[in-house]
Amino acid sequence: MATEPRGNDALSFWAIPGRSARFAGEPQDVTGARLVAEEFLRELARASPPSAPECWHDIVLIVTELAANAVQYAPGPFELHLRPTFDGVHVTVHDTNSTPPTPRPFRPDDGGGGIGWYLVHTLCSQVSVVRNEQGQGEGKDVHVFLPW
Repeated sequence: MATEPRGNDALSFWAIPGRSARFAGEPQDVTGARLVAEEFLRELARASPPSAPECWHDIVLIVTELAANAVQYAPGPFELHLRPTFDGVHVTVHDTNSTPPTPRPFRPDDGGGGIGWYLVHTLCSQVSVVRNEQGQGEGKDVHVFLPW
């Protein structure tokens, strides 16, 4: 029985280290998170080009959305972690608010907003929220997987 290759089996792809960054939780940190993601993706693309051009843009958009949510809804610092997987990129954002994200109605007349969590679920192949238990610090981890 023949099987198709899964993901990128190139050794250089697996040699790409994950990237992590910690931010204070200020509005300008959303841009900082996006820049960290773009740097990681440049390195990843040298080892293995994305399967479609939109993969790059989708990952940057999702990192931006998750960082913006951390700044807006969770007081204090947040952390961003990116790592390659066999068929994509795993993004984790840890923030200090243990309340899981929930969809909000889109209200363009009330300053906009309300579409970020829908974007996350639309563009990501998997989404999970893990609330930290006592003894592991406060807050939650939002895990998403995106194709590459």
